[in-house]
Amino acid sequence: MKFNQLKTVLIGLFIILISVPAFAQNADVVEEIKDLSQEKWQWMADKNVDELSNLFNEDARFVHMSGSWGTNRELEIIESGSIWYKNTDVHQVVVETFGDTVILWNRITLEAEVRGNVVSNEFTVTEVYQNQDGDWSLLDLTFSSVRDTHSIEE
Repeated sequence: MKFNQLKTVLIGLFIILISVPAFAQNADVVEEIKDLSQEKWQWMADKNVDELSNLFNEDARFVHMSGSWGTNRELEIIESGSIWYKNTDVHQVVVETFGDTVILWNRITLEAEVRGNVVSNEFTVTEVYQNQDGDWSLLDLTFSSVRDTHSIEE
């Protein structure tokens, strides 16, 4: 093998080796956010506003079928049971990372009690997280009503 060919091969191997840790870190972040999102659905079902208040950024926005509001109002709604997220069946999850910001899309069936009425709806939910001082903070939670045949393109 000629010196130039050897040099090209070595440079290629070096690039591959330095890329592997970044890919592994990205895969770890994706799994961490998927797990955190699943925990969030359980905390919402349990009306666990203590955990949710630690997760929700104080300036986060929440977009529902009936309106859009901030963190304090969302926590009030959950605690009072005005919207009780009884069960969230997650059908599909797609995650994209952008530096310290991660966007997660869930396709879900949500069973909820809304002002005393039990309802079931299909949604794609967009969640935006940002790593702030080593902890994940939810910046946005948006519910988009969809058909049950809806799919998130990966």
